[in-house]
Amino acid sequence: MFFNSQYGSTARQVFGLLGWLLLSFLAAAAGVLASVDVPEFYASLNQPSWAPPAWLFGPAWTVLYILIAIAGWLVWRPRGFAGAPFALSLFIVQMVFNALWTWLFFVWHLGAWSFAEILFLWVLIASTIAVFWTHSRSAALLLVPYLMWVTFASALNYAMWTLNPEKLAGF
Repeated sequence: MFFNSQYGSTARQVFGLLGWLLLSFLAAAAGVLASVDVPEFYASLNQPSWAPPAWLFGPAWTVLYILIAIAGWLVWRPRGFAGAPFALSLFIVQMVFNALWTWLFFVWHLGAWSFAEILFLWVLIASTIAVFWTHSRSAALLLVPYLMWVTFASALNYAMWTLNPEKLAGF
């Protein structure tokens, strides 16, 4: 059962899940704010042949943000923040870095900095998966698609930066 009574009232669990979804979609909203000119900017970049079409990013990230939220909720629900303070703090930190990347790349056009940041984000996500594993294997596994997507996005970030030195600044 998705809402298990061993983890408190159904209302507590539902509101907890809604809170984690809100946190996840706040990070998404920060990205959306930064993405106003993304279609034009993305289309103006020299892209590798394997770059996905711009329309794919929205649906992919929507699914990922839902999985990310459920993962956070699964770790939170047994005892709240008191039950996993380090794991949930790490989770929140990686969400901040998730939101920051879009600003670095699409708003400030900092190719090198966005690449360095996404590599750091990758380490944060991998660390979150490792820490979550000790609390909830399901939560850790829900973050694996996110790590895979960020792995791909890292390669794409690097390719775009190196193919567009005039549009994406170095350090």
